[in-house]
Amino acid sequence: MRARAPVERRDDEPAFVLHAYAYKETSLIVEAFTREHGRVGLVARGAKRPRSEWRGLLQAFQPITVSYAGAAELKTLVKAEWRGGVPPPAGNALLSGFYLNELLLKLLPREDAHPALWDEYEASLGALAATTSPAAQAAVLRRFEVALLAALGYALPLTREAGGGGAIDPDARYHYAFDQGARPCAAEPAARWPVVRGATLIALAQSRYPDAETAAEAKRLMRDVLDHYLDARRMESRRIVADLQALDDDR
Repeated sequence: MRARAPVERRDDEPAFVLHAYAYKETSLIVEAFTREHGRVGLVARGAKRPRSEWRGLLQAFQPITVSYAGAAELKTLVKAEWRGGVPPPAGNALLSGFYLNELLLKLLPREDAHPALWDEYEASLGALAATTSPAAQAAVLRRFEVALLAALGYALPLTREAGGGGAIDPDARYHYAFDQGARPCAAEPAARWPVVRGATLIALAQSRYPDAETAAEAKRLMRDVLDHYLDARRMESRRIVADLQALDDDR
């Protein structure tokens, strides 16, 4: 007889809801990002009932604590409470928040603990909520993208050339080879990698973007790098942003 997997119980874990969707008639499946145990899938039984204590609580960007138990991949939510302290993003920042959530859902394996990344996520939500500047919000996204890749073991070499080369020259242009780093364009003129200025790599490393050109180039590079690791999985939040921009252009 096969031995049963032990039942795990976690209590009062700081968490954020990344996504929730209907399960049967009255329940939800909740994808939560917990500080000590990473992304977990939770069955919230009865959460859709009109008098459920969880109504309005199991939503994206809500700072909560969760208690859950179970032996399978999907655990059973036992308790959820609001813990406060983190204002939710609003307006344009809301789309940026959903983009962060989608990155975590698509790239972060379940039950792979990343406390430092969780702290970065919480700080990013607070920073997005605190500004209405598109440039400042974009800088928050770039910082989180870099932190996420580092947490997953794909840290980006941004200050030195690939293969033991010298320091990045801000005035030079580089091919950015995924999983390797920056290679001078003069050394590989026909490389298939994205081309980026050294100044942009340094800006990504320092999370400081002195002008719109650097910010735009950093965004393009990070999109190329993330697409490499997403392996053809489409980011729906990008599509929504593109659609909204197209509407603005038509007005």
